[in-house]
Amino acid sequence: MLLSFIACVILPSIVTALYLWLVAEDQYVSRVGFTVRQEDSASAVDLLGGLTNLSSSSSSDTDILYEFIQSQKLVSDIDAQLDLHTIWTRPEWDPVFALEDDASIEELLSYWEDMVRISYSSGLIEVEVRAFRAEDATLVAQALLDESADVINELSSVAREDAISYARDELEEAVERLKEARETVTLFRNENQLVDPQLDLQSQAGLLGTLQGQEAEQIIELDLLRETSQANDPRVAQGERRLEVIRSRIAAERQKLGFDGGTGPGGQAFADLVGDYERLAVDREFAEQSYVSALAAYDAARADAKRKNRYLAAYMKPTSAETAEYPKRGILLMMTTLFLFLLWATVVLVLYSVKDRR
Repeated sequence: MLLSFIACVILPSIVTALYLWLVAEDQYVSRVGFTVRQEDSASAVDLLGGLTNLSSSSSSDTDILYEFIQSQKLVSDIDAQLDLHTIWTRPEWDPVFALEDDASIEELLSYWEDMVRISYSSGLIEVEVRAFRAEDATLVAQALLDESADVINELSSVAREDAISYARDELEEAVERLKEARETVTLFRNENQLVDPQLDLQSQAGLLGTLQGQEAEQIIELDLLRETSQANDPRVAQGERRLEVIRSRIAAERQKLGFDGGTGPGGQAFADLVGDYERLAVDREFAEQSYVSALAAYDAARADAKRKNRYLAAYMKPTSAETAEYPKRGILLMMTTLFLFLLWATVVLVLYSVKDRR
C-alpha cells in the first residue's frame, strides 16, 4: 500500500510540481471592462416641453457583444492582426499550457476560450486576457476592445440606415401622392375651364340673389301701376315684359347652377362640379399633410443619423500587468494531489473490498 501510495500519489505530485515550477511559463493578465451605451438626445421640441431622455445601457446590444467575443470571426480577425499563434506558442516547450504550432482555427477558438475569460453582469462586460508576455496580453485586450467598438458602430450604422431608408421611402410615396393629387386638380380645371368652382358658385349665387331682388321690385312696381293706371297703359305691358325677362334670366341661372336639371361648363351640373372639386381638394389637402409629415420624419431621421446614439463605453481600459498571475501553481498542485489521492484511495478500497469477499 505504501509503495502504491508513493507511486500513484507522491511521485506524480512531484512530477507535477517540477513541471509547474520548472517548465510552465508565467502567464500575465490584462483586464478590460466595457458596456454598450445608448444615447437618446432630446430634440428642441422635447426640451421646450420639458422632456428629458437620459442615456441608458442597451442590454440587447450587450448580449450581442457577449456572443461576438466568443465567436470564431473575432478570433480570426485578431489572429490576422496580431498573429495569435505566435503569441500563444511563445514557450519553447509547454505541451500543457501553450498552443500547438499547427493549430487549426477550431483549436485556436477552443484555446481562446481558455485564455480569454468573460464575465457578464448587469449589462457590464469584463474580459480577462492571458498571455505569456504582459505586452501581448495588453495588445490582445486592446484589439478585442477595438473590434467590439467596431461591431457596435456597425450595428448603430445599420439601424440609422434602416431608419433613413424607411423615412425616405415614405417621403417618396408622399411626394408621388401629392403630385398625382395636384395633377388631378389641374386636369379638372382644364377640362371644366374653372379655377375654383366654389368661387364661381358664390358668384352665380350672388347674381341669382340680385335677379330675385329685381324680380320682387318689379312685381311691386307692376302692382302699383295696375292700381293707379288705366287698363291700356303701355307702362303695364312694358313692366310685364321686363318681369318676364327677369324671370327668364333667373331660370337660366338656376339651370346653370343645376337646380332645375340644367348643366354648367362641360355639360355637368354645377353642383356636381363643386362636389367633385371638393373631393379632389380634400385629397390634395390630405396629400399635402402626408408630405409635410413624411418630410418632418425624414429630417428627424437624418438628424438622428448625425448623432452616434450607440457607443462602446469602456469603464476599464486594458491594463498592463507587472507580475504573473497564472498559472496558479499552488492551487494546481493541491488539486492534482487531492485528485490523485482520492483516485488512489478509491482503488485501494475497491481492491480490499474484493479481497474481503473472497
